[in-house]
Amino acid sequence: MTSKVISSNLNILLAEDDRGHVALLKKNLWRTCVDAHIIHFPDGRELLAYLNGKSDIPETFKPGQYILLLDIKMPETNGIDVLRAIEKNPELSKIPVIMLTTTNNPHEIELCYEQGCSFYVVKPSDYIKFMEVIQYIGDFLSLPGLLIPVVESPSSTLD
Repeated sequence: MTSKVISSNLNILLAEDDRGHVALLKKNLWRTCVDAHIIHFPDGRELLAYLNGKSDIPETFKPGQYILLLDIKMPETNGIDVLRAIEKNPELSKIPVIMLTTTNNPHEIELCYEQGCSFYVVKPSDYIKFMEVIQYIGDFLSLPGLLIPVVESPSSTLD
């Protein structure tokens, strides 16, 4: 496995359907992960299309460092289905996945870990606490020496 220290090659994939959360996440992550490129997807279906090279967005998936911030409850394709599809692909399964969701259900938390998520973070409903959580995630992603796998092009298509 090839890993590198986080650099300007980092891409944060953000699968989140709540536009307010997207704005807050982007704003606060840029404050701590200034060099990271953030690519937003309003649902899991669009994220999987991007990872599969079939997206309508102008950017195409290319080899590099990726971290996925993934909500569970989204229209079209939910976060657990995204985890299942990514886990089936040997190259994409290298992507660290941080579940970032309001769901605090022990069954769903366990299921996410079983399906390959790296971390599970509950979004607080309180605005100030939500901002703090984003700050902590950004601080974590900005740690000196944090190694992120380099993901090559997917070796097969995703469901």
